[in-house]
Amino acid sequence: MYAPDDPTRYQEVLVSPMYLAGSNGTGEAGFAPVAHWPHQYLDEGPCQLLVTSPDQRIRIGWFGDDFELWKISAAEDAFSAPRWTATFNHVTPAEMVAGLTAALVQDYDEAIASDTPGRFLTGPTVPWRDTVRPLTDAGWNLDGGAELGTVEIIAPDDQAGILIDRRGYGSDRTTVELWAGPPGWGTRAEATFTARTPSHLIAATAAVTAKSTPVVRERHQVDRRMQHLVTMTPVVASATPIAEAQVPRAPTPLDVRRTAVTQAVHRAARGPQTAADLRGMAAQSRSTGAAQKRTGHPAPATSDRLPASSPTPRRGR
Repeated sequence: MYAPDDPTRYQEVLVSPMYLAGSNGTGEAGFAPVAHWPHQYLDEGPCQLLVTSPDQRIRIGWFGDDFELWKISAAEDAFSAPRWTATFNHVTPAEMVAGLTAALVQDYDEAIASDTPGRFLTGPTVPWRDTVRPLTDAGWNLDGGAELGTVEIIAPDDQAGILIDRRGYGSDRTTVELWAGPPGWGTRAEATFTARTPSHLIAATAAVTAKSTPVVRERHQVDRRMQHLVTMTPVVASATPIAEAQVPRAPTPLDVRRTAVTQAVHRAARGPQTAADLRGMAAQSRSTGAAQKRTGHPAPATSDRLPASSPTPRRGR
């Protein structure tokens, strides 16, 4: 572990390969493609943030305190049971999740434009090679030692793979698992897809996984047990042109949450404290306390919904 006063603890580094970088705890990269979709912040229950397509057929849930951090599904309508479900655990880089969410946005937009149900409801295709083509094109290889009835494609460094299980029956069973890192609670990223997940959506997730582009992490966010498997290059700060610095960016899920908490506290200061006001003040207090623990100095209110470090799960494997 890094000492609290270690000046390199919070240093930003470029980590490659991306699939071994782990989660940065915020999920912002995964939510970026759906930033324009409706967001619901939930105070009760394990799901803390729910993002849906405008017609609520696609649902993206963030379970910030759980082992299974993301649950993404699609249904024929807002009231139907999910046709398929994809789950990403707490170690999975949000950049991998973005491969799926970006593909879902494209499918949804095409469906609206053409007045069709949408490719996100089409189901898997045959053969299975369509699913893993982005990986084989990137040099991943077939594992000849896979169990009978399964197919496994392994990365050149042997630190990631995709397992296709063609045994058994049932639409809710897991048939595809995309994994990265050594076995272990804090080291292995896992993405699982149920039987009726469209092949092109799994392929889109795999395509991002296969990319060699490094991702930014704070040094302490890369598990010590993983550091000998990755390359970490310090991010060099560069001068930002004035014109570029003045261009406003789109608000992230964290920005939206912070604004909501601040407004709730202001309302409480002006008038009687309602239940909503008290929740807002409690949220600000929790966020400020967490920031003080990290830096040793008072800090402004931040979101307690998308944590800055990997949370303790309610359950493990």
